[in-house]
Amino acid sequence: MTNPEPDRLRELLDAVLDERHQSLDAMAGAAHTTRFHFARTVSARAGESPVAMRRRVMLERAAWQLRAGTPVIEAAVAAGYESAEGFSRAFARAFGHPPSVAAAAHWLPSPNGVHFHPPTSLWVHEQEVQVNPLVEQLIRHDVDDTAELIAFAATLDPAELVRVTRPGQIVLDGAGEEGSIADVLANLVYARLVWLAAFEGTVIPEEPERDLAVLAPLNAAVSARWLACVRDIERRGAWGDRFVDVLCEPPESFVVSSVVAHVLTYSAHRRELARGMLVAHGLARNSGDPILWLRQQRGEG
Repeated sequence: MTNPEPDRLRELLDAVLDERHQSLDAMAGAAHTTRFHFARTVSARAGESPVAMRRRVMLERAAWQLRAGTPVIEAAVAAGYESAEGFSRAFARAFGHPPSVAAAAHWLPSPNGVHFHPPTSLWVHEQEVQVNPLVEQLIRHDVDDTAELIAFAATLDPAELVRVTRPGQIVLDGAGEEGSIADVLANLVYARLVWLAAFEGTVIPEEPERDLAVLAPLNAAVSARWLACVRDIERRGAWGDRFVDVLCEPPESFVVSSVVAHVLTYSAHRRELARGMLVAHGLARNSGDPILWLRQQRGEG
């Protein structure tokens, strides 16, 4: 007797990926189930929430369309975005570069092998090497939380951001004092910039300005590059590789995994320092909880 479960899963996936279903309610309605049951079943069976899967696959299709010469605004609208700006931010976070730069490939890391397959809106399922979900979650939570902290700080009086409230505060030897909110946030971004330069073999970048109007877009660009870099390490299985950082004086050898762990460790420390400093200005203390972040990503909040 044939097991009906795979067919039912395919029905659920079809509901997720149908272009007419722009919301979770529409997906659930097409599958003749409740919103809660639909989201829970798809997430459990596919390892990805319906909303996240649809967003990822639509971005894959957009990347393929852009490579074929489709204007950015047309690809944005087709992917369900109301503006080119919002689409560009989402695309850069996913692929590690803006949509104006052609993607080397249009598939993104997937926990289930469901991807866009050109030339038409055909959805296929293939076996593939999965990106470690813990690695993905750690990196994405780190960059998202940093962006949220910068966005909240941008609502404050600029004088408060540069006011030294914790004189002598040092996170890492050689990084200087980080006594103001602006200092901590700037070094959050700068740390990724420095290690990206080491991985890419480019010159040491200049320290970013303390102006959050400059820091926010810089953080978005750096975060996209950093996420793409770590994903590439995971795909290549290069965690145990060593590289020589010629930017050090003298040049120094590092194990790749230790560098990523270093960045995550001190980024988490700086984020909590910044959060503690921003709580005095009204930021919710638990705003950086990765449990709440993941629920929001899965549309469960």
